[in-house]
Amino acid sequence: QVQLVESGGGLVQPGGSLRLSCAASGFTFSGFSIGWVRQAPGKGLEWVSDIQSTGSTYYADSVKGRFTISRDTTKNTIYLQMNDLKPEDTAIYYCNALEYWGQGTQVTVSS
Repeated sequence: QVQLVESGGGLVQPGGSLRLSCAASGFTFSGFSIGWVRQAPGKGLEWVSDIQSTGSTYYADSVKGRFTISRDTTKNTIYLQMNDLKPEDTAIYYCNALEYWGQGTQVTVSS
């Protein structure tokens, strides 16, 4: 059974940092692209970042230079380091690989 489990969300002030984790079980993601998608209140899904099986990384313009995606293949886990957070980063962040989705983790950026 494939599962993606996110963690690490929370409330942070503007300019702060958070690190999200996504632990995969039931498959080895090293052969696939895996990444993050977010949904802000009242808005649709927005692609944030992904990491390819080659290790290449890609980012939405809105987060480029502030977010960093990485993976630990020994733990079958990916991470999203988020720095210089802005109120517009407030959203539920989902981990996604192929047709599989995690349950999401809430990130709220507010003073």
